Amino acid sequence: MTTKKPVLVVLAAGMGSRYGGLKQLDTFSSENDTLIDFSLYDAVQAGFGKVVFVIRNSFKSEFEPLFRTKLDQAIDIEFVYQELDNIPTAYKDSKRTKPWGTAHALLCTKEVIEKDENFVVINADDFYGRDAYLNMVKYLTNIDPASTQFCMMGYPLINTISEFGSVSRGECFLDKNQDLIDVIERTEIYQEGDLLYMNSENGRKSINKDTIVSMNYWGFTPRIFDYLDTLFEDFLEENHQRPKAEFYIPAAVNTLLTKGEITVKVLRSEGQWMGVTYPQDKAGVMAQIKELKEAKIYPKHLWHHDE
Repeated sequence: MTTKKPVLVVLAAGMGSRYGGLKQLDTFSSENDTLIDFSLYDAVQAGFGKVVFVIRNSFKSEFEPLFRTKLDQAIDIEFVYQELDNIPTAYKDSKRTKPWGTAHALLCTKEVIEKDENFVVINADDFYGRDAYLNMVKYLTNIDPASTQFCMMGYPLINTISEFGSVSRGECFLDKNQDLIDVIERTEIYQEGDLLYMNSENGRKSINKDTIVSMNYWGFTPRIFDYLDTLFEDFLEENHQRPKAEFYIPAAVNTLLTKGEITVKVLRSEGQWMGVTYPQDKAGVMAQIKELKEAKIYPKHLWHHDE
């Protein structure tokens, strides 16, 4: 059993092409809070011991001072950089412009995660809700850091959709012990009336609103790095000349599940996930955040309690 506080890894190096701008630093309240601020606040409240940001050098000057100032004494901070050339020389491709994907971003944190530190990986631009962090801390503090027993936070699909367009979600298939069997990426999920649908190769199909989906909220032990090195090499061997191919965490997890190398316990959050897939989503997120502050679930000023 581990007693060390878990680490929060924030994946903030993505480019947000559909949103149109640096979504990671967009603000969602009259106090200029980013969505990351709520994740960090919840993590501190839940008992995380350190936060590791994965960013790119191109926005280091905007990003680092902002969060160093905000967090100050609240939690230890590390920054690592996901760059295109952070790969073996044989696979470098000057034509590439996109980052190498979420699993590569995670691999970039290998040197700053200690051997006895279990950790959580989240997207920078998602709001997951406090109970997700509380549940994850409770689980990870009882897992041996040498174990290959990982976990993920699952959300009911209905809590994760946008009213402004279709979304892509990872549909989770579980066994009777609530362990993950498979994650299948479903594209073009949308709501019509009270029903949810997805478009597939075989046409439109309905999908249950209570279907558990992955929102890229994973809990790992340091053992994951033993596997990611090899999986990334395999990925590069096949894809280094494909400028848009990306190495994703769900794909890496699926590969390891298929081989029987790991188990992944699916924890449940009934909380409302929030995100901004489309610019039109922003107003609704801001309204919900305002309500949460008015209900005193969050203080008006997250990092300066001057009310």
